[in-house]
Amino acid sequence: QVQLVESGGGLVQAGGSLRLSCAASPSIFRIYIMGWYRQAPGKERELVAAVTTIGRTNYADSVKGRFTISRDNAKNTVYLQMNSLKPEDTAVYYCNAKRADDYWGQGTQVTVSS
Repeated sequence: QVQLVESGGGLVQAGGSLRLSCAASPSIFRIYIMGWYRQAPGKERELVAAVTTIGRTNYADSVKGRFTISRDNAKNTVYLQMNSLKPEDTAVYYCNAKRADDYWGQGTQVTVSS
């Protein structure tokens, strides 16, 4: 059974930092592109960042220079380090595993107060 288990969300003031973690089933982690998406109220879900199995990364323009995605292959875990957070980063963040199909985590709330 495929599982993506997220942790690390919460409430933070603008300018602060949070680190999200997503522990994945080993069967998919080693062969899937891992990513983070977010969905704010009334908006569509959007890609935040993704990392391939060989460590290539891709970021949304809105988070470049502030967020860093990384993966620990020994722990089957992908991280999203979020620095210099802004109120507009407030959303539910979802972990994603993508190949020919998609798997999603349950989501974790990130709230940035001004």
